[in-house]
Amino acid sequence: MDGSGGQDEQASGRSRGGFGTKVHVGVNGLGLPVKLILTPGRAADVTQAEALIDGVPFEVAIADKGYDKQGLVEEIEARGAGAVIPARRNRAVQRDIDREKYKDRNLAERFRAKLKVYRRIATRYEKTARNFLGMIHVTSIMLLLR
Repeated sequence: MDGSGGQDEQASGRSRGGFGTKVHVGVNGLGLPVKLILTPGRAADVTQAEALIDGVPFEVAIADKGYDKQGLVEEIEARGAGAVIPARRNRAVQRDIDREKYKDRNLAERFRAKLKVYRRIATRYEKTARNFLGMIHVTSIMLLLR
């Protein structure tokens, strides 16, 4: 027992913004969900990057600075895809990226915004991670059917 009451199992945890859950989303070029992963709010984005791309065919991976990790960029390039991930400011060697392609990152942000229109998702009414992820899948299906 870690004393957290099973919070990690239910994808709940404290972060700077308070108590919450992160929904990591992989979307295709049309902004439609390909993969969804839940983690506690304190989990770093880069910890789920390999799980998001695992088993998914893609030509280019576009992500924000939170996913800047040399090993991840090498993994993406080893698959024959391009990595459009800007380097964090503190990196000694800054990576050049295609700024026009990077603008497509907003597809994931817009999908997240569409999810949060549904109050049940935005406020996480579900106590268990399984049920919450299920509601995210149902909401995703509703968005796909529009």
